[in-house]
Amino acid sequence: MRFSLLPILLLITFPTTLPAQDLTLQPVAVVEWKAVYGRIEARDRIPARARLGGTLTELSVTEGDEVVAGQVLAQVVDEKIAFQISAMDAQLTAVQSQLANAETELKRGQDLLKQGVTTVQRMDALRTQVDVLNGQIAALQAQRQVVEQQAIEGAVLAPVSGRVLEVPVAKGGVVMPGEVVANLGGGGIFLRLAVPERHARQLKQGDTIQIESPDGQKEGHLVRIYPLIENGRVVADVEVDGLPDTFVDARILVRLPVANRQALMVPATAMTTRSGLDFVAVKSGDTVSLRSVVPGQRQQIDGVEQVEILSGLQAGDVILSDMPAAGVSANE
Repeated sequence: MRFSLLPILLLITFPTTLPAQDLTLQPVAVVEWKAVYGRIEARDRIPARARLGGTLTELSVTEGDEVVAGQVLAQVVDEKIAFQISAMDAQLTAVQSQLANAETELKRGQDLLKQGVTTVQRMDALRTQVDVLNGQIAALQAQRQVVEQQAIEGAVLAPVSGRVLEVPVAKGGVVMPGEVVANLGGGGIFLRLAVPERHARQLKQGDTIQIESPDGQKEGHLVRIYPLIENGRVVADVEVDGLPDTFVDARILVRLPVANRQALMVPATAMTTRSGLDFVAVKSGDTVSLRSVVPGQRQQIDGVEQVEILSGLQAGDVILSDMPAAGVSANE
């Protein structure tokens, strides 16, 4: 027996007291979704840089480690700093000795001035010499503090709390001032999209986005649309609760609302499949018949799974929201 491509009517008589609810079909506005891939990114991607040039003697982190702001990630040592401190200590010792001698001369000059042996000009010269030596000691001490601070800055600190994404150096290597020791991702994560520019005008801030995450389907909200188009694509950011942060820069399937259109939608419970064909129970007066339909995509509308009907039904048809049990025979 050959089947026609035209809708097949199966006439079945059901009891008039049906539990299913009658629904009158009317076109409804449905959202047209565009499937693209988004990328999980860290909100803040900040490099931890060496502030001092030298040899990397310690490296305490590796990729994937969790760190907190201010944590020591590595230690850079410049051996010249120790020699500079030793040289300044020697200079301080020498100047302090000169100061002690100058203060002794000043005290002796004060005694001689009382006896009228020396002059006031000689005393002023001795006081000036003591002041100059005190100034030299203060300058050397300040220079020593600067060098000590440079040694302290050999510790590479984490600028933010987060996860270590990359460590491009190795222990024992030589690093320069400003060189990146580790790249950190912190401040939470978000989803970044690159959407073809033909859909740019359909995107609006606050739109609901459907995400196919490893933990199941989630919803997010479009929070930022960047005005610069790069390589024919618009960049946008999506906020998602519970987004996995195991892998940064991982790609994930996203569906964007790009258009609205009118369509006939029926509840998924109103459809049944028999012999490879899909049917909907249509009510006409007290008679219920199964009508063959061609279904389209499924969508969640107000928490109810709905199926688009491409052909077989028209606006104004009355259908049953739940397919009745097939307890009688059908005549084609």
